Amino acid sequence: MKKVLVTGAAGFIGSNLVGRLLKESYYVVGIDNFITGEPKNIRKFSGDSNFKFIRADIVNLDAGQVEDLIHERFSEIYHLACPTGVPNLVTLAEEMLLTCSVGTRNILEIARKSGSKFLFTSSSEVYGDPKVFPQEESYSGNVDPIGIRSPYEEGKRLAESLVIMYVRKYGLRGKIVRVFNTYGPNMSEKDERIIPKYIQQIKKGAPLTVHGDGTQMRTFCHVADLVNGLLLVMREGKNGEPYNIGGVKEIAVKDLAQTMIRLFSSKVGISYVKRPAHDHQSRRPDLTKISSLGWSPSVGLEDGLSRLIIISTSQTVR
Repeated sequence: MKKVLVTGAAGFIGSNLVGRLLKESYYVVGIDNFITGEPKNIRKFSGDSNFKFIRADIVNLDAGQVEDLIHERFSEIYHLACPTGVPNLVTLAEEMLLTCSVGTRNILEIARKSGSKFLFTSSSEVYGDPKVFPQEESYSGNVDPIGIRSPYEEGKRLAESLVIMYVRKYGLRGKIVRVFNTYGPNMSEKDERIIPKYIQQIKKGAPLTVHGDGTQMRTFCHVADLVNGLLLVMREGKNGEPYNIGGVKEIAVKDLAQTMIRLFSSKVGISYVKRPAHDHQSRRPDLTKISSLGWSPSVGLEDGLSRLIIISTSQTVR
């Protein structure tokens, strides 16, 4: 039985990955400190003998914890841990930077000493406010190192640099996935990303908030398709290579709002508000590299949103 470590196991993506790995009969050790991850996301795994959870901050792992994890001899390590969320860009800025730097190095050391394959989930945020469309993995981005989004953007860029250093210096079998907008089950009700935010607004009967004129373009990937991509890159991706994973089709924010109102059969309207200066106009992934490994999305946006509606409508929606 393969033994796998997942950091950020209680997060949105991490918990979906853990569930998939357990279905494939892996033994999974999950780590999370619940800064932005939620205990309820992994509660359903508590009775599974193939799942072990460690509540810990990867920035502050003590020597004993590190040695115990090295002795586990993981065949694969999926490093997903990092606080997220636009509202947290100031309040959790230090945690973002330390998790991406010190935390990533700690997990890389565990991978190096135990001979594990390693996959780091980076982000489309490494491209900043891009000037090139679509964004190929070779694009170095347009990032403001002191901008409001810099703790997350620069944190992820530094973490990528650490991964590549370990590949070049120590021969680590490491890969990188740059995650674009993703949605699906286990997103927090407090999440300020656009899809969970709109769901909560509709459930409350509140108009959907659209920044500016709503012409900003977004792509969306269902978390099931993302998890398929993570597993594929771990197994088939080239060492030291980054891979974009994201949605194929763009949609304007105002059109997304209208689509969700229609799918919910809701009568809430749209409220246009001032757009934050740091809000990017568009990101669109070039998916040539991940497609060359055989990946393609299987969940269309309306299908995925409909699945979320079924999950979210345990209460009456006005």
